Amino acid sequence: MATPTIVRIWRGRTTRDRADEYEAYLFKNGVKVLSERALAVSQFREDRETDSEFVTVSYWEDIEAMSRYAGADPRMIHHLPRDEEFLIELPESVQVLRITAAFRLFGD
Repeated sequence: MATPTIVRIWRGRTTRDRADEYEAYLFKNGVKVLSERALAVSQFREDRETDSEFVTVSYWEDIEAMSRYAGADPRMIHHLPRDEEFLIELPESVQVLRITAAFRLFGD
């Protein structure tokens, strides 16, 4: 497997009463699809008093590999069809970071 050098981080918030439904939707329509293209993908959730934040982190070999999936501008958002229904506000961009250090967290 190639070594990731770049991560792409997406964040979105939904109301607490829709969080379970959105988690399942995001996994099926976002994370699973992304996992077929990225080296690895992680999905995170933080429940707060009135909302829940979701963070999806995808790991990429390099910017070129990410661009083959995300298009010429890998920071451009690709909203899922029902994001407008679920999310409190639609994110305007994703964060793209260069990995400067990483340790193996999970076994095969």
